[in-house]
Amino acid sequence: MKDASRSPATPQPQQRWFRGITQHYKTILAAILILALALWLYRHWQGPLLPGYRVELRPLVQTVVASGRVVTPSRVQVGSEITGVVLERRVWEGDRVAPGDVLAVLKADEFQARVREAEAALAQLERVTRPQAQAALKQARVQLELASRNVRRQRELIQQGSTSQAALDQAEEAETVARVALQRLQLEADALAPGSPSELLLQEKLAAARAALAQSVIRSQVAGTVLTRNAEPGDLVQPGQVLFDIARDGATEILVPLDEEHLQVLQLGQSARCVADAYPAQPFAAELSFIAPRVDPQLGAVEIRLRVDPAPDFLRQDMTISMNLETGRRERALVLPNDALLRTGANQAEVLVVRHGKVQRLPVRLGVESLSLTEVVKGLAEGDLVLADPAVSAVGERVRVTPQALPTAASEGSSRRESPFNFN
Repeated sequence: MKDASRSPATPQPQQRWFRGITQHYKTILAAILILALALWLYRHWQGPLLPGYRVELRPLVQTVVASGRVVTPSRVQVGSEITGVVLERRVWEGDRVAPGDVLAVLKADEFQARVREAEAALAQLERVTRPQAQAALKQARVQLELASRNVRRQRELIQQGSTSQAALDQAEEAETVARVALQRLQLEADALAPGSPSELLLQEKLAAARAALAQSVIRSQVAGTVLTRNAEPGDLVQPGQVLFDIARDGATEILVPLDEEHLQVLQLGQSARCVADAYPAQPFAAELSFIAPRVDPQLGAVEIRLRVDPAPDFLRQDMTISMNLETGRRERALVLPNDALLRTGANQAEVLVVRHGKVQRLPVRLGVESLSLTEVVKGLAEGDLVLADPAVSAVGERVRVTPQALPTAASEGSSRRESPFNFN
């Protein structure tokens, strides 16, 4: 039997090496745990990790996009001043016309007859009635002269006692009759003389008849392009009926309705890039030339006009146009994405800026704005960190910020303020 009182066996070298390795790893693991705990406590002290943006300097362009239509400075509606039947129509849609060009001809038999009647009446006055009146007046003067001689002779005879008082009375009565007849014929001749009211009245009747005849030929009063025609040979037309629409020559314009919220950024002379829906590969330039003085109360829209000069040949009346109007530009602007702004008023907002690791709510003043970026003109400096979500309730707390990339120049090129009104 073995002696139980003997001391334990001395550990072998392999056992001693294993125990040393185990103790070494325990020490390393404890150190790692301590460091992790310290790091966690430090991160916890720093606060949660939140997305944000760094305020940067970059070019910024503000634009407004909307749809409109091509219009001319004025559109003339041509009709007939008289009732008549269309005999000829001489123009088609798209034809160019000048002042005085014939658009249509109405049947004018009745008006031609009135002209001939008025001409005949005037000729009757000049060639017959007036000469007859002059001849009658001349004859009356002769008759009065003869009657006056007879009176003088009768007076001489009565002084000589060669005639009676009755013969003298008869001669004086004949003289009175001749004088009255001369006065009447003189009045008639004066009424028929050149420039007399009778002649002027006949001339006016002739002028009216010729004017009515001229109205049977419908002419253009302006230079322009025929847009529509509403008359064909055989049609009965009446005064007030529109027969032709003519677009007056002049600078081509684009009529655009914009939401009234854009009024604050609109100024005359602003440039625009326009594209016709029918010719998307051929953009052209335009300029803001008119801002309506009133807002449509039902639509909440203001009407603007863009002048196109020179106008592309492919533009047509009422053609739909997409407009990109530049309303502001900054070559170097402090910018933030719009989603980092909490709007508080016109050109006013609040942001959550992180300074010294803590969140602060700051008011800022805004400038030029695009769809994705907005200029900050007061309240921030380049390099400031701003939380992406301005609605988080972290004011006064410590946070860490993960900077997000701002929109690139390519994406910002499509940033714009859309108008809800269009013609599509």
